[in-house]
Amino acid sequence: MSAGASVAVPRPYQSYTYAYPHKTAYRPLAPRPRLADLWAGESRQALSLYLHIPFCEIRCGFCNLFTRIGAPDGLTGRYLDAVRRQAAAVREALGDEEPPRFANAAFGGGTPTYLEAAELERLCDIAEREMGVDLRAVPLSVEASPSTATADRLAVLAERGTTRLSLGVQSFVEEESRAAVRPQRRSDVEAALTRIREAAIPVLNIDLIYGIDGQTAASWRYSLDAALSWRPEEIYLYPLYIRPLTGLGRHTDRRTADRQWDEERLRRYREGRDHLLSQGYEQVSMRMFRRADAPPQGPDDYACQTDGMIGLGCGARSYTSRLHYSFDYAVSMREIRGIIDDYTATEDFSRALHGRWVDEDEARRRHLLQSLLQAEGLPVEDYRLRFGTDPYDDFPAELDALVGRGWLDDTRPGLLRLSPEGLAHSDAIGPELFSPAVREAMAAYETK
Repeated sequence: MSAGASVAVPRPYQSYTYAYPHKTAYRPLAPRPRLADLWAGESRQALSLYLHIPFCEIRCGFCNLFTRIGAPDGLTGRYLDAVRRQAAAVREALGDEEPPRFANAAFGGGTPTYLEAAELERLCDIAEREMGVDLRAVPLSVEASPSTATADRLAVLAERGTTRLSLGVQSFVEEESRAAVRPQRRSDVEAALTRIREAAIPVLNIDLIYGIDGQTAASWRYSLDAALSWRPEEIYLYPLYIRPLTGLGRHTDRRTADRQWDEERLRRYREGRDHLLSQGYEQVSMRMFRRADAPPQGPDDYACQTDGMIGLGCGARSYTSRLHYSFDYAVSMREIRGIIDDYTATEDFSRALHGRWVDEDEARRRHLLQSLLQAEGLPVEDYRLRFGTDPYDDFPAELDALVGRGWLDDTRPGLLRLSPEGLAHSDAIGPELFSPAVREAMAAYETK
């Protein structure tokens, strides 16, 4: 297709493709494979470790993450006991013939800092003693909320080697926070940011959301400038999504998802992007912006195109070259509570329960989409060296569509890279690259 041809333009906000295949394409595995068999022959030289903490003090109205509100009756302690048992089982499955080496680690959720300081110590001990990762020697990223970023918790994280702290602020305008069902006072947010800077964790990331009801160009700029006043090393700009079974999803009608809202979010995105670029930030992906002088933190935006992810906790994914696996997934509170209770009662973690097998075509798609959705793009020669084929031969229709929309940058031969407008439409491009089989599985998934 020539660059001047045109094709239909999809809606810009469809799905945040931070992992592929999507978890709603996972299914119960039968038979359940042994972890020792799954990891036999897999490279252990640059593994990623992810520990998932599925607890929050509140659940934001836009959130569809696997998390529950509160943890009564010592549940966090029982949960950490289960994480330790799972870690021991995974480490045994990896064996000692080629001891695992970890390139990076992350604590996510939920809100990892929902755990008390002593419990965060336990979490770090599990990573180090059971899995063998030296947290002070690799990049360690931890997510937090303003109300849980307390001095004692931050002291533990800093002492144990945390290199990046991501704070979910979303908006510095209190009315917008309430509209997003994330009520918080500006003074509390500022106090949390002060404590984080005092803890001297090298990289501070601030999350902001655009598209909130009542948000204007002026209020969006206000939040951007409030964040910039802290000179964060990173800023993430997230579009608001209203998803099934989330707080906002229960209280809105379909008009909120029309073209007018799409255009409004695109305007806010472009305003935010342009403002951050003018303030010395570099764009890493549609969402991620890094201060030009900030230290690198390893793989960006969870775009680990190479396999080798070990996830611990009931909402964490693990990746081998052949299988992506996890535990069951849900959004509703009742279902999540049941899954967490089942996880904490589990004694035998030696087998994978839910997942999706990844064949050669899916591996190619995963590599293409996760590279393409990064601002630096995909060197075609890297793809050829890994797969022995050319991405233009493997995905002609998909790439022709991007060319027809003007969403590929054709100024650098040998590099598949999105244009600025293509990058703005990342949440439309990702789903278009899903295979028919993955789309079918996602469509058949029953939300719970």
